[in-house]
Amino acid sequence: MPFLGKDWRSPGWSWTKTEHGWKRIIFYGHDMDDDIRPEIEFPCADRDDEFAQDICQLASLKRRKDLYNHKTKSQFVFRDKWIYVQKGSTKERHGYCTLGEALNRLDFSSAIHDVRRFNYVAKLFQLIARSQLTCLSGAAQKNYFNILEKIVRKVVEDHYNPRLVKELLQDLSAALRTLTLHVGRCVLVGNVDVWLRRLDNILKWQRQLNDLHIPKQMCSGVSFSDLPLYTHNKILYNLSDACDIINLGQAAPTLHVLSENRKLWKRLCHFHFSDKPHPSRHLVLTKSDGVDWKLMYFTLHKRYPVKEQYGDTLHFCRHCSVLFWKDCGHPCTANDPDGYLLPISPQHFIDLFRF
Repeated sequence: MPFLGKDWRSPGWSWTKTEHGWKRIIFYGHDMDDDIRPEIEFPCADRDDEFAQDICQLASLKRRKDLYNHKTKSQFVFRDKWIYVQKGSTKERHGYCTLGEALNRLDFSSAIHDVRRFNYVAKLFQLIARSQLTCLSGAAQKNYFNILEKIVRKVVEDHYNPRLVKELLQDLSAALRTLTLHVGRCVLVGNVDVWLRRLDNILKWQRQLNDLHIPKQMCSGVSFSDLPLYTHNKILYNLSDACDIINLGQAAPTLHVLSENRKLWKRLCHFHFSDKPHPSRHLVLTKSDGVDWKLMYFTLHKRYPVKEQYGDTLHFCRHCSVLFWKDCGHPCTANDPDGYLLPISPQHFIDLFRF
């Protein structure tokens, strides 16, 4: 009979140098012979050996990952300041970057604690809840709900922008009801009981936000109502959200008069809809100046989206194909890095990973 040995293309054995000579490195699960159980030997005699150091580092990293996954509810995710967005296979790189991978690798968990990035992350999560929840992997979905829990906790503790988070939870609850009751289980990753528990958590978070009462701050100094009318008017003119203007106008009778100013709503209409091709001819004052600009704003708002403003957004470098937070930066190789930067809105972030 011909001798049947190992394939000559298989990798050779690994050895490490010890005080008593060279010893073979045997990994768990690799059979040396058919009827001999391999022993586990760890290369710890000579730390100068580079291969032995790599083996120890990989084993230590695996233990830390297992411990992290065991003690926390979230998967082991990266917290990178920037990621390379790859949309196809090349000679240097194979595969492509997905929306779930970007959600896991970018540090959104710490971004919600930054006031400049909180609205951006909440709006992004709202868009994902509306249409992209089933496109995420199981680990990305778990990370999504863990970050969402932190968002709700921050609103409950700091009373920061509860209206936006309420809209996020409402859209997510409607999407989950549609997926679990009407669409079916085939589009969900994992057991349907897990999704029902997540739906219960969303209902619990909604009750917490509905019962949220912002206490009145007692201060001995100058309050907001003590400021002059000129300052109140200046604050209203710096608001770009119509709901914020209306809510602020309900705080006091003088603020209500300022919030109904026609010039204020005219400026708001020009800010949000002047670049739209169709309504531009309607945003011109007539000689009689009899335009109801508040009604004009809500009429145009039903047809066209408003501009979004954020303190800090993600940016995309067209030269390096890198997605990053602007204040963190990235190692760009272009001569003029600022000329290749492109601000990414939440909707553009989702469109960036559509193939």
